[in-house]
Amino acid sequence: MGFSKIFILLVLVLHNYIVVAQDGPEITIGFTEGERYALLALKDGFHNAFLDESWQSFDCINWYGVKCNGRVVGLTLDSLDIVGEIKLDALFNLTALSTMSLRNNSIFGQLMDFSKNPDLTRLDLSGNKFDGLISPSLVNLVLLESLQLQENRLTGPIPWFDQSSLKEFNVSNNNLTGPIPNTSKLQSFSSSSYDHNSFLCGPPTSTKCGPTSGDDASSNKSPVNSTLLIINILGLFILLVLLMLLYRKNKQLNQKFNEKFEKKNVTQEDDEEQGHEIPSSVVPSRVSQATMPKQDLGKLVFVDGEPEFELGDLMTASAQSLGTGNFGNTYSARLDDGRNVIVKRLRDLKPLSRDEFMNHMKIIAAQKHPNLVPLLAYFYSNDEKLLVHKFIMSGNLFNRLHGGRGTGDRIPFRWGPRLAVARGVARAIEYLHNNLNTTLVPHGNLKSSNVLIDENNMALVSDYGLTSIISNTVSVHRMVSFKSPEFLISKKVSKKSDVWSYGSLVMELLTGRVSVLSVPQDNKAVDLCSWVHRAVREEWTAEIFDLELMVQRSAIHGMLKLLQLAVRCCDKVPEKRPDMSEVVKEVESIKVPNIDSESEEDLSLDRSLTDDSMSATPSR
Repeated sequence: MGFSKIFILLVLVLHNYIVVAQDGPEITIGFTEGERYALLALKDGFHNAFLDESWQSFDCINWYGVKCNGRVVGLTLDSLDIVGEIKLDALFNLTALSTMSLRNNSIFGQLMDFSKNPDLTRLDLSGNKFDGLISPSLVNLVLLESLQLQENRLTGPIPWFDQSSLKEFNVSNNNLTGPIPNTSKLQSFSSSSYDHNSFLCGPPTSTKCGPTSGDDASSNKSPVNSTLLIINILGLFILLVLLMLLYRKNKQLNQKFNEKFEKKNVTQEDDEEQGHEIPSSVVPSRVSQATMPKQDLGKLVFVDGEPEFELGDLMTASAQSLGTGNFGNTYSARLDDGRNVIVKRLRDLKPLSRDEFMNHMKIIAAQKHPNLVPLLAYFYSNDEKLLVHKFIMSGNLFNRLHGGRGTGDRIPFRWGPRLAVARGVARAIEYLHNNLNTTLVPHGNLKSSNVLIDENNMALVSDYGLTSIISNTVSVHRMVSFKSPEFLISKKVSKKSDVWSYGSLVMELLTGRVSVLSVPQDNKAVDLCSWVHRAVREEWTAEIFDLELMVQRSAIHGMLKLLQLAVRCCDKVPEKRPDMSEVVKEVESIKVPNIDSESEEDLSLDRSLTDDSMSATPSR
């Protein structure tokens, strides 16, 4: 009897997870076997390490970008740096597919055959390298509502789309030819849907179509037309020559950047990311004077009005490598007038047009707060994206916390300056949360190596506002907020992910231990949220605080309050974490004691740290 109950229970549990259609294909958890093989075949053609890692389990709910409910109904793989070709019949087994988006990648080859995807309502293949004809199978998709094919290399005529369902349509920035079909649906879209197709003509564009028949064309031939043809060919030739010259100039510029910021500088892999100190023996280098005129070098866009220096000045400046971080290489450049600036060469960005990049830089430039590293200028070209920041003299928080320990050169980092850092960082993140209008996490990469300290011991937060323009692959694998409990569980980040990062940063301040978020490759690094929680649970909290702090016993009460706040910030449940406004209020309520009032009384740390206020559960 007991066995029968167990068997029935097992059948019921399996029924909740596996749906088997009568006389249909065998279905694994979430999708059919045929669909699984189709997706794996797609992945094999993409050569993408992130998808190779994500698309492994038998449960499609854990496959990044795949939406399934017993069948695969959605596929969204935007901005993943995918490079590869998709076979024409790649979607034949994905017959329940309703939405598909592969925009902003580098996928090439002909468009797929969509004849087996009758439920498709939204298709976005924009920002790739597809070539050949627009697949005529798209015309037969009667449920299609949105078709985005812009910014590819498609050729040939536009098919006769006239589905009543079609509400969004864009084929701009391709190589399409011929008249736009005179269907009511295609004529209803604005001319911008067809822009930048040199040989596309007819309404709704303003380009008139020429003669289409052989007889008409021959009857209109004249010496004038022949002359115009010769002029057009000559003009095209001149344009090609100019483009080649421009390409060579741009290539020279890139070579100068590479020579300037890479070849002649000391290589320090991952110094910024790992928080290593820069050896004092590094000698700045100087690049020979640029040979091309300055007006050919492009323009730096300065945040506050008039240019202070030009791109050529950066190229001829003394430079010192500060390392390679999550977002690119960083250098300290000393201009001829003696000023120092920080230059960051951005890499691993999503595909961005010039306007998109410039608009985002304006948003970052508008963030002005005493505890944010100010952006001075920025630069855009197809091959280079630069940020120029104010030079901060004293380095970053990671080096201040961990550098020189065990040597006679170390200057102790006491409670007052550490509390000031906690306050400054909290104020900066609160400001970003209140002013950066983004659906993503406002900072996203808060860690000790991204907090700089100026000559007045003021904390300045750097690398803010970049989450939305960084490639998704890089964000997921490298940025701090994407290591938060909520992303590991639900693949979502929010403002509360910054709060979690702040909690871990404060724990690093209080413990003096290297955080795994700052140096993931260091085998001595600690998951501080889990470590502190375990210390509280097992009541060995006397070992939590850095010895440099323990000499000032009158500060212990404030240290306990700050630690309690950090534990709340590290709660595994985002909704249980405080908002940054509440964090600022609590941090500012902690006072720095008068050094003269220090007492030698023995305080019981264990009892203070194991009360109800420390019961929040941080990430593990």
